[in-house]
Amino acid sequence: MAAHALSRRELARLFAFGGSAAFLGHPAFRALRIHRPGPPGPPRSAADWNEIRARFLIPEALTVLNAANLCPAPAHVLQTVQEYTERLDREPVPSFRNEMHSAKEAVRERLARYLRVLPEEVLITRNTSEANNWVSSGLDLGPGDEVLIFADNHPSNHLAWRAKGERFGYAVRELPVENPHPGPDHYVDAFRSAVTARTRVLAFSHLTNTVGDLFPARELCSLARDLGILTLVDGAQTLGLLDLDLSDMQPDFFSGSAHKWPCGPKETGLLYVNRRVHDRFWPSVYSPYAGTIGLSRTHEGMGQRDEPAIHTFGEQIDFLTGIGQAAIETRSRDITNALVEGLASIDGVRLWCSADPDLRVAVVSFDPAGLDPRRVLQALEADGIVAAARAGTDRAGIRFAPHFYNSFEDVDRAVGAIHRYVRTGL
Repeated sequence: MAAHALSRRELARLFAFGGSAAFLGHPAFRALRIHRPGPPGPPRSAADWNEIRARFLIPEALTVLNAANLCPAPAHVLQTVQEYTERLDREPVPSFRNEMHSAKEAVRERLARYLRVLPEEVLITRNTSEANNWVSSGLDLGPGDEVLIFADNHPSNHLAWRAKGERFGYAVRELPVENPHPGPDHYVDAFRSAVTARTRVLAFSHLTNTVGDLFPARELCSLARDLGILTLVDGAQTLGLLDLDLSDMQPDFFSGSAHKWPCGPKETGLLYVNRRVHDRFWPSVYSPYAGTIGLSRTHEGMGQRDEPAIHTFGEQIDFLTGIGQAAIETRSRDITNALVEGLASIDGVRLWCSADPDLRVAVVSFDPAGLDPRRVLQALEADGIVAAARAGTDRAGIRFAPHFYNSFEDVDRAVGAIHRYVRTGL
């Protein structure tokens, strides 16, 4: 037996007389513990985008333009999740489990600062879909009530509201969208005209995942608040992309995921709940291991969570803050503008996203001159370019979604590929 190996009798004695603290102090167990350096600090310069790109595992030969669906995470995110998960399996003892569980409150503090709100207004969920469903399940709605949604909405809002409206007897009314983007005033006026005495909720996507239309969230939330109507802003496409200030936007609810634009761990997300509506929002799940402040005490009882991922979500928020969220937004917009300009120069290509940079951010959808989107997507993948395709008759085509880890060389590569397909066919 090795000098520091633990016998079964020693294990029993240590737990009986010293508990987990004595156990963790034994030299044999200390040797198993992982020494993990802290996450990388911010880049030396916010403008050194090559250095930032090097933090990711994306091969140089691969151009990833699919942030609207799934963002790659920096290497330190993967390392942190893996090492804390391994340590949790090596040390499934009360002291470390408590450490991991309590880390959630530090993450909540980071998220609150990042969004410029109060910690008691932040719930940590698994993703945007779960957060949206907490809202549609947690409001006291029934016969005689009405929910307004815009037609271009994510299914976790769209389908969920309709299914629950059928179950609980309230109406869900869909407001049409226009293409190209008609401007913010159009949607504010459309909402104002649609409101009735029955309207209780307005739910909409901040930035649509289909064609990248940016909705006037601040103005819609302000009007709804004046009319006594609750707002749910689906922020899946803006959390981690825009420099958000929810204290200025003032939604009642705002949802988001870590695995998209924040480039964080999978199955972590958030739901912001404005404190003015806390007394109107019921929990959807009842179970142990809730949070310790605000609504988390009643709404986060979800049993065992992936606490290493939650911890890492907080570290990734620090990484984004170190770069500067305003710089990230500007970089993503600059890359997007170059993509739009390049695609617009190709004969036959029809852009579904707005030509006005104030009405879009980093979702670029287009018809590739009538080519089959599915075949274009296959050709792009074969050429080392990751994108998304949209079939059907509603603005079918290809979607590019660049982020701050992309370069202008990526733009040239993607635009060049589309130009080649259009010129020579597939």
